[in-house]
Amino acid sequence: MQTPLSVKIINQSPFALPQYETHGSAGMDLRANLENPVTLAPLERSLIPTGLFIELPHGFEAQIRPRSGLAAKRGLTMLNSPGTIDSDYRGEIKCIVVNLSNEPQTIEPGERIAQMVVAKHEQVQWIPVQALDASDRGAGGFGSTGKS
Repeated sequence: MQTPLSVKIINQSPFALPQYETHGSAGMDLRANLENPVTLAPLERSLIPTGLFIELPHGFEAQIRPRSGLAAKRGLTMLNSPGTIDSDYRGEIKCIVVNLSNEPQTIEPGERIAQMVVAKHEQVQWIPVQALDASDRGAGGFGSTGKS
């Protein structure tokens, strides 16, 4: 079993720290750190605080993603998805929640509103060239492979 990555966290919410719900989970649920419920009208969006502040090691990011159950059942999803939390960001994690349903949707204090995936990433150094190496695919995009 792989040793988990150690990440510093400040929790200013009254809720437990995010955790993996199953052994195979990639994401941890984030909870709405609200004093009162927030109701979103159809197509309305709101920045929902979590009360969490993290210090990721260099070379890692945290991705904020929608929860599939909220999206399927209530039409609530994340804008700017996946949102990226960089390793040098020290502010509060907030989620841009949008209501894509036809009805008002209420977010309750402590409700699980998003999931966070921590992942390694690379930084690149650009090498300006005049041509790129050929590939089987070439410049085809947007469904041009013909594969479903």
